[in-house]
Amino acid sequence: MSQTAAASKSVKFIITRQDNPETKSYTEEFEIPYRPGMNVISALMEIQRNPKNAQGQTTAPVCWDSNCLEEVCGACSMVINGKPRQACAALIDKLEQPIRIQPMKTFPVVRDLVIDRSRMFTALKRVKAWIPIDGTYDLGPGPKMAEKKRQWAYELSKCMTCGVCLEACPNVNEKTDFIGPAAISQVRLFNAHPTGEMNKEERLEALMQDGGIEGCGNSQNCVRSCPKGIPLTTSIAEMNKDTTKHLFKRWLSV
Repeated sequence: MSQTAAASKSVKFIITRQDNPETKSYTEEFEIPYRPGMNVISALMEIQRNPKNAQGQTTAPVCWDSNCLEEVCGACSMVINGKPRQACAALIDKLEQPIRIQPMKTFPVVRDLVIDRSRMFTALKRVKAWIPIDGTYDLGPGPKMAEKKRQWAYELSKCMTCGVCLEACPNVNEKTDFIGPAAISQVRLFNAHPTGEMNKEERLEALMQDGGIEGCGNSQNCVRSCPKGIPLTTSIAEMNKDTTKHLFKRWLSV
């Protein structure tokens, strides 16, 4: 049975590494002194300060992405003990050892734990996940949202494009062009905005194209894995309903 960090004087890691996008991945073991309150990011920083593996050999520092360290930016997404999550929120005391760290396999690896999340940003561009305005001058306060709508829309706005939902989704892989649950949920968010609603049909059309909402297999892995607790499956269901309505409306207008 694996020891927990709380009961040991050191922390053991098995990290999947890759020198560049063209080379094969390999694993390397590390062991660092335990300190109370450590998270995975602070452990990686310790390895970076003294890049020696468990055998005492000097090695290249492990590369990873991070920014806010407060589970807001989404940059430090990685697979920790088999679960995609934010490394800054992964406390060593709550993880079984050896702690296995891998890059998210849904995205191309740049180096070690650094991944290319262009797939997500391309999807957001495809569904026009922003609210266009005419000019940069003062447009005034704008239309108000009903409080009930504002409350659930706020929950959708918590998305930090971390990629965890795509990693957990079995329908997002190198063989498909499915845009994933995050982009679909963002369509619901911007279509609910009084100004964003002007481009509602354009976004729905994007969801109806190849790789759009029809790619969802309803596994519901996304909503279970989302670190911000966003109701992704509810958004997918609502967008299924809206795209169906839009399709019938388009047929009837011919």
